[in-house]
Amino acid sequence: MTASINDVARAAGVSASTVSRALRGRAGVSEEVRDRIVEVAAGLGYTASRSASSLASGRTFTIGVVVPYVGRWFFGTVLDAAEHVFSAAGYDVLLYNLGSPEIRKRFFTRLPVRKRVDAVLSLLIPDEEETAALLSLGVPLATTVGGARPGFTVVGIDDRAGTEMAVRHLVNLGHRRIGMIAGASEPLHWTTPIERRQGYLGVLAEAGITHDPALEADGEYTVAGGERAMTQLLAAARPPTAVFAQSDEMAMGALRALRRHRLKVPDDVSVVGFDDHELAEVVGLTTVAQPVAGQGAEAARLLLSQLDEPGAELPEQVRMPIRLVLRETTAPPRPRGPQ
Repeated sequence: MTASINDVARAAGVSASTVSRALRGRAGVSEEVRDRIVEVAAGLGYTASRSASSLASGRTFTIGVVVPYVGRWFFGTVLDAAEHVFSAAGYDVLLYNLGSPEIRKRFFTRLPVRKRVDAVLSLLIPDEEETAALLSLGVPLATTVGGARPGFTVVGIDDRAGTEMAVRHLVNLGHRRIGMIAGASEPLHWTTPIERRQGYLGVLAEAGITHDPALEADGEYTVAGGERAMTQLLAAARPPTAVFAQSDEMAMGALRALRRHRLKVPDDVSVVGFDDHELAEVVGLTTVAQPVAGQGAEAARLLLSQLDEPGAELPEQVRMPIRLVLRETTAPPRPRGPQ
């Protein structure tokens, strides 16, 4: 026999209306209660009646998700967390992976999500024409990348502040030759590398350190790219004593390159990453932690809130907390002559 919403309410010790609000991501339910309801609903095999709800509301009960790199850890983690929230509320996910300029152009030209979804979660930053196309859908829009923009609910972090936290940590340890492994923002209009580079340059200027272009390298936001970038930095006339990598994956690549060069971390080179990847603690990486899954879940809940309460006022931008996590990959530089 199929479980009903009343069965879930009795098992969770709450009202049926609370179950409905919790499973649809609406406000007024604490995270502890929401988690208990989701667990109980899953255990009982409860799902909202799709046909009844659809007839009553005119909804498709499908959320469109647009991703630039579905295979990258950050985007995959955001997507997984958002999907859990959508699924618990009785929604399906229609995924579009726009991993190349050609695919991206075709998507925004045809806009296949029209009349097929109730809302869109965009994990890429649209240009002006793309923004206009998404706004023309007339559905709630949310994103976890980039800054505030009209028509979107943005859930994210302060990339510049996080970078300043990381680089200032290296400066305070006594490092003066600080390299950076970054990634290009084009062709998908990604602003994160730009913001993090500005944070890096700002702290160097604040500390009176002259910027050396030879201490920057493109790590492509991958482990392999980070290894290549670290190898490039080690070939500089005056290699860095510390490196800030704009992502943990690039930092892990840097650690591999340093091992292959028989250099010790942090004795010879300190390394700081960004993200607090699930493997960061395993490799002892000092990093700036951001709630990646939390951003996906929060963006999903805000979208569902817009669907359940169309007239409700929602924040244009939600800033999630970040913090510096100290582990074993940073230390003061060893004395070895001028830096």
